[in-house]
Amino acid sequence: MATKRDYYEVLEVSKTASAEEIKKAYRKKAIQYHPDKNPGNAEAEEKFKEAAEAYEVLSDENKRARYDQFGHAGVGGAAGGGFGGGMSMEDIFSQFGDIFGGHFGGFGGFGGFGGGQRGRRVNRGSDLRVKVKINLQEVLNGVEKKIKVKKYVSCSHCDGNGSENGTSTSTCATCNGSGVVTRVANTILGQMQTTTTCSTCNGEGKTISKKCSNCNGEGILREDEIIPIKIPAGVAEGMQLSMQGRGNAARRGGVNGDLLIVIEEEEDPNLIRDENDVIYNLFLSFPTAALGGTVEVPTIDGVAKVKIEPGTQPGRVLRLRNKGLPSINGYGTGDELINVNVYVPEKLSDSEKKAIMEMEKSENFEPSKTAKKNVFNRFRKMFD
Repeated sequence: MATKRDYYEVLEVSKTASAEEIKKAYRKKAIQYHPDKNPGNAEAEEKFKEAAEAYEVLSDENKRARYDQFGHAGVGGAAGGGFGGGMSMEDIFSQFGDIFGGHFGGFGGFGGFGGGQRGRRVNRGSDLRVKVKINLQEVLNGVEKKIKVKKYVSCSHCDGNGSENGTSTSTCATCNGSGVVTRVANTILGQMQTTTTCSTCNGEGKTISKKCSNCNGEGILREDEIIPIKIPAGVAEGMQLSMQGRGNAARRGGVNGDLLIVIEEEEDPNLIRDENDVIYNLFLSFPTAALGGTVEVPTIDGVAKVKIEPGTQPGRVLRLRNKGLPSINGYGTGDELINVNVYVPEKLSDSEKKAIMEMEKSENFEPSKTAKKNVFNRFRKMFD
């Protein structure tokens, strides 16, 4: 899969560009690479789609924030993750036509892309939002899940066009299938042309003589659907991924909405996540802390043996390299940080008390200046 270009680079704007600057930059690119201006030019068509995809993200405040934080993966562009995908011409004309005033075809004097169909309204299904819970091991490796979603799907009886058996449709006589009506009026300033949505077909360019008995002419039905989703490694709580075209189907054909997947992390019984690092609170017995030894600690995908040096002090942090979580953008892997605590028994027998009192007489049980300084520095860092 080809690597996607940075959206800011595509529109040639800075990362601090305002919404208006982004809109102007997209309009410039769309005019430059519009299919009417570049007939038969496949490269120009791809750049036209690329600019539309960049604008679709950067013009949305929430999507732009996720993109700035997580890159393409945060808005459904993770390579191999099953999300995102290029926009079709139908998507672009239906979503962004208002940028150029009226319907999309009315700028710059260019002709109609797709003949007289440019002004025709394209229905778009609504987006769906679902929450998916994952654990740390699934964050570590990525996971594929199947979820059941109740959604609008295309009616199989009429193939989604709303007519009985899918054949009782005809081109709208009022707009001749264009979906718009153009009127020319003479004024003192000369002739003025206005374009409005056709009231006969509501901009769809076709009429139905006999409605489908299964969906009552809507072209959609509400049903359960099992959808497989691929969640890439490194995702985090609250991140939103999207599957283009897997949301609600559109009435009587058109563009399906998107399925938006919100990530929820399950709490791990042993480990605490801190961005790409994980933290484990290790409790040592006093003898182990004093004499040293080997202990086992849990990791995301198993256990690891850790050597404890004699005289290990509480508050010390041990590090297991690359035992954390991967970055969703592929910039390395975090560590597991082991926070050392020394457990002080709450109850002691008489003989244990006597043994400790004997040990207390030794000067080795008095903290050294170095130990005091280390504790002081750790305490001060807590308030920095």
